[in-house]
Amino acid sequence: MNQTGEQRLKAYFLGWQCRIRQIAVRQLSGMPMPGMQPRVSTKQEELIAAAMVSLLVPLEPAESTAYLKFQVQRTNEPEEAREAALKYLGSDYFQLPENFSDEITAVFSAVSPVAEALLKAREALLDFDQYAQRFRLICRVRRLRTEEPARESSFWQARLFNPNLPKDAAVLGFKPDWKRAQAEPTP
Repeated sequence: MNQTGEQRLKAYFLGWQCRIRQIAVRQLSGMPMPGMQPRVSTKQEELIAAAMVSLLVPLEPAESTAYLKFQVQRTNEPEEAREAALKYLGSDYFQLPENFSDEITAVFSAVSPVAEALLKAREALLDFDQYAQRFRLICRVRRLRTEEPARESSFWQARLFNPNLPKDAAVLGFKPDWKRAQAEPTP
């Protein structure tokens, strides 16, 4: 089956993101690498955030969300929960990029000026850059509803690294417009 340019670009981006995340969890104890923290601006390139930690969500997140939530809730020792989660994420979690949604997420405090600015803009330009690879994605921005599986997945991923994250945290989704996406170099 032939892929369109947009499908190739999407697959290439997700593969690149999965490789970066594998390195982060296997070698850096989950510390976000530059390629996981895009520069965020309006379409007119007015800066909203110099860096925003982004998350990938599986297309079917129920199993991983349940595991991550269990790790957070089973102990009062955040480091213990994080270590178990890092082993899980470092195994084969990021092995198949095609198992992930292309809607990138980010978690913010319940009252966040950055989240408010993004929601007001309704579209954002995300600039990802690492290892001589760059992606520019124009994304539709939305707030994920409390009951959405992608919101739960994002929340419990973030909670592993920030045990004080409140339950009312704002989770935003960024859906790329692959027709307007750019990559340097191109796949």
